[in-house]
Amino acid sequence: MKIDWNRRTCARKGHVTYAPDDPRLRIRLHARTELGDIWRCLRCGDFTPGEPHGSGPASEAPLVPRGKVLRDLFVLRFLAVERALRGVFIVLVAVAVWKFSNSQDAVRRLFDEYLDVFRPVFRHFHHDLDHSPVVGSIQKAFGYRHSTLLVVAGVLLAYALIELIEAVGLWYAKRWAEYLTVVATAAFLPLEIYELTEHISWVKIATLTLNILAVLYILLTKRLFGLRGGRRKFDEERRSASLLEVEESAGVGHQA
Repeated sequence: MKIDWNRRTCARKGHVTYAPDDPRLRIRLHARTELGDIWRCLRCGDFTPGEPHGSGPASEAPLVPRGKVLRDLFVLRFLAVERALRGVFIVLVAVAVWKFSNSQDAVRRLFDEYLDVFRPVFRHFHHDLDHSPVVGSIQKAFGYRHSTLLVVAGVLLAYALIELIEAVGLWYAKRWAEYLTVVATAAFLPLEIYELTEHISWVKIATLTLNILAVLYILLTKRLFGLRGGRRKFDEERRSASLLEVEESAGVGHQA
């Protein structure tokens, strides 16, 4: 089922109407009915009653996102939510590492006590906790120095900050955020691939796949780094999606 992004957005946010000064355009966006004047929405193209939301020269009409632009905005906001959730999670991990660095001995004793309790339970299900990769990683962390753990917590906080900045920028469709997302995400792809060579899990595979698709999607659809014509082509594509400009082209063609 094909989604009508224009009508979907208008149903949620309302229509956007504009009365251009040029009578050739005005007549294409305006009509009179028994119930009063109606104006054509610049986003979905439907006529809606009431006064226009704005008026003036066609060049000053609002640039209303339509069609593919709205779909791209939906995808960017999905990525923004994913980045925000990841950023919050990393902050929590950083706080946990920082607290752990201040009480390593107490945490080690507590961990060993719980390990002794759960070891027989897991052995009953034919699972040896002493050879578990997760348990081994935790025990290895107990050997880290306090200063090392503080550096790890700081690096995690910096990474979380980048994720949260990306989230805010992507939500508002800022071009700098698209560049930051592509660069930051691509920089960590080799590390994610290396982790898969160490231990494969569906979570790691899903994360790697999502990040690769996100990089390719933003690169190509937003025409970053000069791809597919760069910023100039991107702006032209967005302007051409404006219903008012479509009407303007039709009006000029009609006059010719």
